[in-house]
Amino acid sequence: MTTDYFITRKQSGFSDGLETPTSPTSAQPRSNPLATKVTSVLSASYADSDIRDALNLLDIRGTQNHSETRRQIRLDVQKEVIESNGDIIREFGHVAEQLKRIGATIASLNQGCEEMKRHISAAHQETTPVLQEASELLKQKDQVEAKQQLLKAFDAHFIMSEDDIAILTSTAEPVNDRFFSLLARAKRIQNDCEILLGTENQRLGLEIMEQTSKNLNGAFQKLYRWIQREFKSLNLENPQISSSIRRALRVLAERPSLFQNCLDFFAEAREHILSDAFYTALTGTSVTGAEDTSIKPIELVAHDPLRYVGDMLAWTHSATVSEREALEVLFISDGDEIAKGIQAGRDSEPWNRISEDEDDTNSFDGLKALNELVDRDVAGVARVLRQRIGQVVQSHEETIMAYKIANLLNFYRVTFSKLLGDDSALLDSLSTLEESALRQFRVLMRDHIAGLQADAQAIPPDLSPPDFLQDGLKQLTAIMKTYDTSLTSLDSREADFQPILAEAFDPFLKACESISKTLPDPRRAIFAINCLLAAKSTLSSFDFTQQRTSDMQASIEEHATSLITDQYTFFRANSGLQPLIQALEPLSDSKEDLLSIHNLPVFQAAALTQASQTLDDFLPSALMDAMENLKFLQSSKLAREITEEAAEKFCDDFERVEERLIAADDLMEEEGGESTELLRTMFPRTSGEIRVLLS
Repeated sequence: MTTDYFITRKQSGFSDGLETPTSPTSAQPRSNPLATKVTSVLSASYADSDIRDALNLLDIRGTQNHSETRRQIRLDVQKEVIESNGDIIREFGHVAEQLKRIGATIASLNQGCEEMKRHISAAHQETTPVLQEASELLKQKDQVEAKQQLLKAFDAHFIMSEDDIAILTSTAEPVNDRFFSLLARAKRIQNDCEILLGTENQRLGLEIMEQTSKNLNGAFQKLYRWIQREFKSLNLENPQISSSIRRALRVLAERPSLFQNCLDFFAEAREHILSDAFYTALTGTSVTGAEDTSIKPIELVAHDPLRYVGDMLAWTHSATVSEREALEVLFISDGDEIAKGIQAGRDSEPWNRISEDEDDTNSFDGLKALNELVDRDVAGVARVLRQRIGQVVQSHEETIMAYKIANLLNFYRVTFSKLLGDDSALLDSLSTLEESALRQFRVLMRDHIAGLQADAQAIPPDLSPPDFLQDGLKQLTAIMKTYDTSLTSLDSREADFQPILAEAFDPFLKACESISKTLPDPRRAIFAINCLLAAKSTLSSFDFTQQRTSDMQASIEEHATSLITDQYTFFRANSGLQPLIQALEPLSDSKEDLLSIHNLPVFQAAALTQASQTLDDFLPSALMDAMENLKFLQSSKLAREITEEAAEKFCDDFERVEERLIAADDLMEEEGGESTELLRTMFPRTSGEIRVLLS
């Protein structure tokens, strides 16, 4: 239908143009719009989307393509547009009405809002102080709650309940783990109070510290009394000593004064117990008079004084060792806890800090304290021991017995020094007893020597050691055997024995030396050597008399030298060689001296022949005669050595005489003295023959 519309439109147009005549002048202006129109129509693109939409709209409206429609379409469209605009205006009128109502509503709302704002503002003005006050109250509430929590924590840490204080200080409550835990808490509170004292307000800290100190003092007093009660019933012989006592002692050590008082009480109680036990061991009856049949009394069993003293010392040593072991378990088994406790107690007392600064050596020594406590425990035993052993020493006058007792005391003194240390009352008692026994030994020895001086001049005919020396050496042997079993250190054994030798040996040797001075040589030397040999034989068996043995050997060699000289003189005098040796001694080996030998009187024929004969008569029995001179010398080996040494010297002299005689004869032959008889002819013995005969 659209195509028909454009065809009809085109035909009508062309027909109109052809039918209407126009002049050239008027046709030109009228044709321009038409041409323009035609051109615009022809130039329109039917593919344009707007045109196509317009055409589609016409189809939808059902518009018929005829002239009337074509003429009215524009008007219809404008009419529709106007109607549409009218409808729109009407609708917008309704909208305007609605907007007016909305505006009125909004205005009403705005008025309500303003009213509400005024009410809110008024309410805000009225509630602001309340809110501020509520906020402050909330802050205060938070602060109060924080303070309340802090107070609870403070009370839990610093404040002890009445029940806890009762457990800590009341003697009706037991000393158990709860007590020790509360005591540890109280000590923590006291230490933490130093923090409170560092604040500006120190009142609270001072009050808490005062109350805590009061509680601690009461707790330590309770602990002190409890330990005293336990000590009264404590059995140290029981290997399972209560651990609670050890723990209590460690804690009480933090109060050094109470701890020391407790030790004093314990030492006093143990001293009485051990003294009673020692008395029972001695007599078989207790101090109350009750007889103990299970014990063999030392006084009845030990009849020998040495056995009696030894049994008492052995009992004391056994009791001391047992006491030390028990106390070591009680005081030292937990290491140095007691030492730490005492040091903590001293550190908590400022006056002790000052004293320790002045003397740094005041630290607690657990081992030393243990030794002192054991020594105090056996102090009563030491007094009884000193009294009884002193009586034994003074009542017996046997020299060897006195020394054996002294040596036994020395043995136990060394033993106790290792057990209790050098600073011990028991050790002092033993040292005093040892000195007393040695003093008694010296007195008895001097009395014995003084009694022997009356018989000192009686010299045995065979020059053997006198009886008093042999008795003294027997006594010395017993003494040295006793000393050899002592615990004297190897470095000082010989030095420590010198005083004993000075008392028990030197006086006898000096007496022998004094006697020997009254004898002529060689008897003096023989007697001295016999005495020295006997003494050396006695002393050489022990290693602590080596120096004295060496000194005696030197003296023996000195006297042996004297005997060698005597024997040498015997050989020269009895061999007939003495005049020849004396005549040749001033001469030298010069020609004049050698030639003068023939003119000397002793080398004349008769004299020289007589000398040769005397020598021949002497030589066969010379050695036996010389040994006869030393027949009283008790060492045949030494006598033989002395004689051989003297014979060797005599042979050397004979060899020199022989050499001079040969030299003189040779020189005489050279001088042509054929008429003179040769000296060797009259004195034919050779040095080789002499050595053979005297060997």
